[in-house]
Amino acid sequence: MQLTVLFFAGLRERAGVDELVLDDLSEPLSVGQFKAELGRRHPELGDLTSVAGVLGTDYVPDGHLLCGGDRLALLPPVSGGQADPGDEDVRLAAGLFELSAEPIDPGRLAQRVQHPACGAVVTFTGVTRDHNRERDVVELDYEAFEAMTGPEMGRIFKDCRSALEDPELFGGEGGETEPLRMLCVHRTGRVGVGEPSVVISVASPHREAAFFAARFLIESLKERLPVWKKEVYQDGQHWIGERS
Repeated sequence: MQLTVLFFAGLRERAGVDELVLDDLSEPLSVGQFKAELGRRHPELGDLTSVAGVLGTDYVPDGHLLCGGDRLALLPPVSGGQADPGDEDVRLAAGLFELSAEPIDPGRLAQRVQHPACGAVVTFTGVTRDHNRERDVVELDYEAFEAMTGPEMGRIFKDCRSALEDPELFGGEGGETEPLRMLCVHRTGRVGVGEPSVVISVASPHREAAFFAARFLIESLKERLPVWKKEVYQDGQHWIGERS
């Protein structure tokens, strides 16, 4: 059986290539078995236990059986698509995510989510700090798996709405049915100290829902979105989320 594996961030650097084609693989072969075989053939990749597998735009568990010709993307732990054309009001109501290679203007994002029905606008801005891991940071360098970011952020927006409807999670009465407008923009490429790397802006009729949604989105994004962050120092660099 032949399979193609795609690499990202630190894995890509260790592999030295964007993708590899592996031949003569045994069948049946699960994702976990494939990762183990890949590690044996290419020990330079290191421990692949915590690396996630993706087929198309869906995460697949280690027990998923692979088929000949599959293209499996391997995503190292994250550090933490462009919008589809159409009515922005409709897309904001569902949750809108964008990647940007250009600087982000938080004020502009707050304006985009405003609506006459919403009395609260909460904006979170994550900026590059100048010190981490006891080292001086020069800049950050972000890499995204673009085909996967939009679908995964869509799932995060959906989970956020479900959480707002759950009184045990939301902390209020739950059952949020009023308008909620969510916008998230994440940088790619190099981001200097003090520059925004991610901005989340949420508008809602009431502040409780807006604060809850903004916090839910940034915490979920940092855990789940396939965007990797490399810290660049004067004398080196380090992918955040990977072991030293």
